[in-house]
Amino acid sequence: QGEPIRVLVTGAAGQIAYSLLYSIAKGDVFGKEQPLVLVLLDITPMMTVLEGVVMELQDCALPLLREVIPTDKEEVAFKDLDIAILVGSMPRREGMERKDLLKANVKIFKSQGAALDKYAKKSVKVVVVGNPANTNCLIASKSAPSIPKENFSCLTRLDHNRAKSQIALKLGVTANDVKNVIIWGNHSSTQYPDVNHAKVNVKGKEVGVYEAIKDDSWLKGDFILTVQQRGAAVIKARKLSSAMSAAKAICDHVRDIWFGTPAGEFVSMGVISDGNSYGVPEDLLYSFPVVIKDKTWKFVEGLPINDFSREKMDLTAKELTEEKETAVEFLSSA
Repeated sequence: QGEPIRVLVTGAAGQIAYSLLYSIAKGDVFGKEQPLVLVLLDITPMMTVLEGVVMELQDCALPLLREVIPTDKEEVAFKDLDIAILVGSMPRREGMERKDLLKANVKIFKSQGAALDKYAKKSVKVVVVGNPANTNCLIASKSAPSIPKENFSCLTRLDHNRAKSQIALKLGVTANDVKNVIIWGNHSSTQYPDVNHAKVNVKGKEVGVYEAIKDDSWLKGDFILTVQQRGAAVIKARKLSSAMSAAKAICDHVRDIWFGTPAGEFVSMGVISDGNSYGVPEDLLYSFPVVIKDKTWKFVEGLPINDFSREKMDLTAKELTEEKETAVEFLSSA
């Protein structure tokens, strides 16, 4: 079975991790042959809860799981990592300004970035889930100068999956019949779910989504709003945030980093914008369509962008630029 890989999950006593850890440990992400060491980081007050999670992982009796290491210490958590899934962040509390949220998170992700830089393998892949995910990811990357920027990505796969499933539901097909939707920009309500390049398999024939749905006003209106607001809708209904679907999206995202994307398909993830051909400013962590091969992503190039898309893409870039500026101010004082 070979050497175990070291996988860190932060916020490991939380809701998303509770859905995520079992999938990772049973081989859904790195394959059924790949042994694992799971490192679980959380804050000191959560250590008792984390012990319970460790017991449950043991009780799952999973053959791939060689060791589980619960810890509240960064020097233990980040040591020799192959992959870091940074789920833990400071959640937005009622009455909290976005600025206060950014400030609290800059502190966390500066510290974790520095720990990655100091203790993890230089080849480590880092996936940021904790919100505001794009900006947290950028801060972690800037705080880990010796790890390539391309090794950092943030999760927009949940939005991508939401977009896919909305199209599938509308057409009465399965989510697998829909491919190449794009989430551009920020994992926030300014994100732009774009189906101009998406294809759907209808009765064995591949057609463009606009052609298949024949309802432009829905595609440019309610569809976009539904995807943008979906997280809030889940919270309103469930009184808790989306954990099961977030965990599934993390699995999809990491599996694609590990094994590559299927031929003819691209996925959305937040990556460093340097060198993109879509007019997105450099040095932003922005969601693009990418293809992945040999654990390396590349932008999908040459997609024509219409005026409607351009406006939406610029709007979310503007928000990310403002977030970055605020975060970088805090970074110097954190």
